[in-house]
Amino acid sequence: MSTQPTYDQLVTLPAFAVQPVPSAFEDSNGFLNVRHYLGIGSEGLDESLYDIGIPFNWPVLSGFACLSAEHHLTYLHELRTGDEMSVRVRLLGRSERAAHALVFVLDDTFQRVACVFEEIFLCVEIADRRTAPWPADIAAGLDKRIAEHAVMDWEPVTSGCLALR
Repeated sequence: MSTQPTYDQLVTLPAFAVQPVPSAFEDSNGFLNVRHYLGIGSEGLDESLYDIGIPFNWPVLSGFACLSAEHHLTYLHELRTGDEMSVRVRLLGRSERAAHALVFVLDDTFQRVACVFEEIFLCVEIADRRTAPWPADIAAGLDKRIAEHAVMDWEPVTSGCLALR
């Protein structure tokens, strides 16, 4: 039995990557192909970082990028073509060069959690493709969001296999 947060708990978070499941993403069984859950969730995570100071063109503006280092995905319900979906993000923590997030792909048609993935993403300097400390303004934005999420009325459920280091 999953101890993931409920749909009603998650919809209190801002919605990102809101869209119907496109027919081009359908697999031979008539459902959203498994490879697209991560892409849609990643799109939502990227959108959620915009107001922290990480816009889509952050590499061009700053010379830094966010790169995924690790993922753990759990599929709870299937999505069908045309189902409305959205992504909700909870930031859990950060280190000098990394951040830890839970990303939820919601089935808004049937009001349930379709997929959750846990991610570690890194601050990388584009010039040498090495991890770098978060710039001070980004670190402050991440810390603020992490603090806001830490007081939510539900405990985050992690895989136990990912951690900041």
